[in-house]
Formats: sequence, structure tokens, C-alpha cells
Amino acid sequence: MQGNSQQQAYDRGITIFSPDGRLYQVEYAREAVKRGTASVGVRTTDGVVLAADTRVRSPLLERSSVEKLHKIDDHVGIASAGHVADARQLIDFARRDAQVNQLRYDEPIDVESLTKDITDQIQQYTQTGGARPFGVALIVGGIQNGEPRLFETDPSGTPYEWQALAVGGNREDLLSYFEDEYREDLDLDGGIDLALSALAEVGDKEVTPEGVALGTIDVETEQYRQHTDEEIETYLEDVDTEGEEE
Repeated sequence: MQGNSQQQAYDRGITIFSPDGRLYQVEYAREAVKRGTASVGVRTTDGVVLAADTRVRSPLLERSSVEKLHKIDDHVGIASAGHVADARQLIDFARRDAQVNQLRYDEPIDVESLTKDITDQIQQYTQTGGARPFGVALIVGGIQNGEPRLFETDPSGTPYEWQALAVGGNREDLLSYFEDEYREDLDLDGGIDLALSALAEVGDKEVTPEGVALGTIDVETEQYRQHTDEEIETYLEDVDTEGEEE
């Protein structure tokens, strides 16, 4: 009982470290991310692929209101998992940051610089009294100096660069799938197939065009593009979309 009461004392404030060096509120934020539906990112030789599970839980809900992929600038997109409201705040911050960079320096913002600016914003909320950490993880993908880049932001405010990654529900299973199937010589179509295959393999229901969002940024045009249901259906024809049964 004493140990439990001590933990409750340490997790009441974000600025208080426990004796073993943990910030419980940050760990709770990571748990909130795990409860969100999955988003994945794949870096290929030709560009970056972002995909997200956007299945609607009720037939009364407007599907267009479920946003998990976001255009930040012409050359950058973000996929999110976790608390939607927290994601929206960080998306707005990222868009402002990209526009300020364009106006100040007359050039698009670097993907790495943008990611670090976002994580700096996140980190401030791990050491500010009266606030809580952002309960969301982001996948930041884009083209930087002609090269595809793919980053993750963590609720602690730490950026990581990946070749392929997943955030949200079933993260460990998705990462395991990528470790087995990812190849560094994938082209953009191969990256799309891999992303959709991962969501289908690990998910508990069939993947449909209406239940997934897909965005790409290719090296040639350096333009973010969100794919239509018809395009996604074409890709799914080459993918085994039958997920595991519950």
C-alpha cells in the first residue's frame, strides 16, 4: 500500500521525478497513444508513404471528419495516433512553423528541422507545472534536399528517424512485420503495398478503401498527395486485406 501511495504522489505532477527517474505523466501519455488506431510510415527510394487506420465506429459519423493524415507544407505530411485534439494543436503548430520559415528565409522548411521544432514544443509540456504532456505521437514524412526523410515524435519530446515505423495500436506487431518485410530498395508503389499489407496483416478486420487513409510525397515532384478511395482500392487488389479474426 505504501509503494502504491508513493506512486500516486509522484504522478500528480508532471514536473516531479520518481526516485527511479521516471515521469509517470509521460508514461501515461504513451499509453494514450497505444489506445489510438494505428498509423504507419514507410521510407522508399522514390519517396515517403503515410497510411492510417480510419475506420468509422458508427454509420452516423461523417467519415470526412476523421482526420489522421495532414498536409503541413507542399513537401511534408504528418500521420497521427492518440488524442485527436492534441494532434490538431501540434498540426497547427507545424503548419505555422513551416509558413514562418518560408516567409523568413524564402525556402521550404527542412523535414528534420520541422520535427525538432515540434518535439521542442512537446518537451516544454513535460516540465511545465499545471500542464500535461501531449497524448499523441506523430509520423513526420517529407522530402529534404531531394532525399526522403521519415521521423517519429514521442510524448517525451524525443525525435527518432526511421526507415519504416508505426504508432498507435498494435505498434509492436506492426514493427515486427516491417522488420521482416522491409527492403531498402523499395520503390514508392512497393512502399504503399508494404504499408497497406502491414495494416491488413496486423488488424482484426478487413482493410477497405473507406477504412484507410493513404498519402505520399514523391522525390520527383516533392508534393504531398492524399490518395482517393478509387486509387486505394486499386492498391488493395494486390494486397491480402483479410485481417486476423477476433
